[in-house]
Amino acid sequence: MKSIPDASALTGWRKSSYSNGDGGDCLEIIDGLPADIPVRDSKHAEGPALFIPRNEWTAFVRAVRNRDLSA
Repeated sequence: MKSIPDASALTGWRKSSYSNGDGGDCLEIIDGLPADIPVRDSKHAEGPALFIPRNEWTAFVRAVRNRDLSA
């Protein structure tokens, strides 16, 4: 996983479908990139973004959908 300090110049961010309209905790990602998935905190768009390998992101999303996350 890589991080860049300022991801605000990247375009195409979308909020998680699990976000609500109250401005609560949410993630933003950019879909459709060939390799890593950029992920950032929507409340701090000027802050850092993580770049998560596609296969690890896919496994994470699958686990969330299946409610298969262990503490």
